[in-house]
Amino acid sequence: MLRSHRALRRSTALLTVVALSFGLAACGDESDGGGSNASDEQTASNGDVFNRADITFATDMIPHHAQAIEMVTLTDTRTIDPAVKQLADSIRDAQAPEIEAMVDWLTAWGEEIPETSIDHSNAGHDMGDMPSMQSSDMPGMMSAEDMQALASASDAEFEDMWLEMMVEHHQGAIEMAKTEQADGTFPEAVSLAESIEESQQAEIEQIEALLGR
Repeated sequence: MLRSHRALRRSTALLTVVALSFGLAACGDESDGGGSNASDEQTASNGDVFNRADITFATDMIPHHAQAIEMVTLTDTRTIDPAVKQLADSIRDAQAPEIEAMVDWLTAWGEEIPETSIDHSNAGHDMGDMPSMQSSDMPGMMSAEDMQALASASDAEFEDMWLEMMVEHHQGAIEMAKTEQADGTFPEAVSLAESIEESQQAEIEQIEALLGR
């Protein structure tokens, strides 16, 4: 009888250990999986609370904005409709400070600052030297060939080509902004995403009117 009691106690203890092992394994799985989860929050030394989605948003939007500014710069030497020139200048005025803000975030978070087409242009390279930044998986990004075609377009072709390309570029930025609003944590990044969606949608409508649609 005593032997049976001891056997029962050993069985109960074994079941308890097994149950605890499964529980710990489950917790471990959640932790490991969460390491790559876009919603996992981190806290920077300056107190910023952010997640992987915020990092991705800033890291991708910096070169995306930089390419838009590069497109705007191409208008500086062209004779175009004053309304198109005004739009181009407003895009540069809005997006340059946004790039600076996102660079500040990534710096505070200890993340790498992405290279952009503007960096290469300032270093004396032409657009054909930047295939990795132009041929991107980011929505709305123009290829190196697209940018070269725009730069080489005749005055008669340039304006409509620029407007068409900017619509596509803006649509890509809006897609990225919606992802950040859905998945991001850092309030300033989410707020910027909301602003990008609103302002660039308004600019798309303005472009459509300029194109006579």
